[in-house]
Amino acid sequence: MAGLLDAMTGVRLICVGDVMLDRFVYGTVDRISPEAPIPIVRVDHEDAMLGAAGNVARNAASLGAETTLLAVVGADPAAEEVRALAAARPGLDAALVVDPARPTTIKTRYVAAGQQILRADRETALALADDHRQDVLSLFEKHIGDTDVVVISDYGKGVLDAETLGRLIGIARAAGKPVIADPKRPAFSAYRGVTVIKPNVHELSLATGRDCRDTETLVTAAADMLRDADIDAALVSRAERGLSLVRRSGDAEHFTGTAKQVFDVSGAGDTVVAAAGVALGAGADLAAAAALAHFAGAIVVGKVGTATVTPAELRAGALAENEAKIQSAEQTVEVTRRWRSQQLTVGFTNGVFDLLHPGHVALLQAAKTRCDRLIVGLNSDASVRRLKGPGRPVQDEHARAIVLASLAAVDGVVVFAEDTPAELIDRLRPDVLVKGADYRPDQVVGAAAVRSWGGEVWLAPVLEGNSSSGTIARIRKRQHRED
Repeated sequence: MAGLLDAMTGVRLICVGDVMLDRFVYGTVDRISPEAPIPIVRVDHEDAMLGAAGNVARNAASLGAETTLLAVVGADPAAEEVRALAAARPGLDAALVVDPARPTTIKTRYVAAGQQILRADRETALALADDHRQDVLSLFEKHIGDTDVVVISDYGKGVLDAETLGRLIGIARAAGKPVIADPKRPAFSAYRGVTVIKPNVHELSLATGRDCRDTETLVTAAADMLRDADIDAALVSRAERGLSLVRRSGDAEHFTGTAKQVFDVSGAGDTVVAAAGVALGAGADLAAAAALAHFAGAIVVGKVGTATVTPAELRAGALAENEAKIQSAEQTVEVTRRWRSQQLTVGFTNGVFDLLHPGHVALLQAAKTRCDRLIVGLNSDASVRRLKGPGRPVQDEHARAIVLASLAAVDGVVVFAEDTPAELIDRLRPDVLVKGADYRPDQVVGAAAVRSWGGEVWLAPVLEGNSSSGTIARIRKRQHRED
């Protein structure tokens, strides 16, 4: 992540779409109105910030991108606030088209005790007149040559009709620029040709006519949609289940782990699409962009309002989150109970993981496809010495646990002192037990117990030619020759 965050500094991004002015009115409630059964808010202070496409743009700028916001505003005081807010944000430039027939969208949220109690909207969803549509396209063509990535932030307020979308995407593709789109219309064919589309589960379900809350259905529906719409990949926001990356081929990766506290989800999708866009502009592959976007979204929901995330917060948060994945058996039992209360399936695998190699990574990624949350049982140093001999492990249990916890596929790491994880499996009662296909079913510790409570035992494909013992032996042989 550190290398990617450094590469993101100076990425040139253009965000085109519907801009809003988000107002937040903060106060306290200590009585109910005598006029109607509604709370009385005693106002303490007010804030205003850029919302919708404006929030995407300020998130991109906060992550270090040189960002241009291309949007339409009215000829009104709110438009002047939008300009002032953009000018005050380092790295953000506003290229605004003025349409006197359209008031600038304002969303006012009333907040008391950290909770929204009312939202009032002033907006129109009228389509742009032809001359203003052409102004948007002309500005886009002016900036496209000096940009690395395009983000389309469609909030369905009339700026991005089907014709405008098609022409914007065509211009970007002709210039060889990646495009990520946040959709708000039920027919994803309007975004044909973008690189990545970022719906949430509800939006994907509406677009495909399938209930995508189930992981298998989500992947199948998303892949079918991507092929039909000529889109490379989808990033699907799944609320507490995290973020799923689905490619047109049907290959999928799932990024899980939730925020420590959730104060406000407003604008979290904007953070996700901005982070993914800036990462793609920096040359990241889809998986790295998705992982960073998921992590940024998990941080921002812990803030009040349409907030942003900084590279420093991502660096610090990644370290803290990795450490937090490493827990005692008692803590892990409690965590798994909480996950099950959220209707999440829990998987378990185990091993020594002395020197992490591609075979380990492939096993863990495969295991994660069978469950919503994956727990890894890790042999303690003492048990490794009993099993492997006095020269092992090469890395102590804390180092091995940290490396495992840094993987997106892993949601928890628990060290066990016994030679086998049988006792730990009995305590955790996983829904899925995973081992490599180099084991026979009768060799899998805990298999009978897992099947007894209706769980699944799955033997994952293995990558041949990978083993910690073999790697260590080669290193020691080379050292012996050099000595």
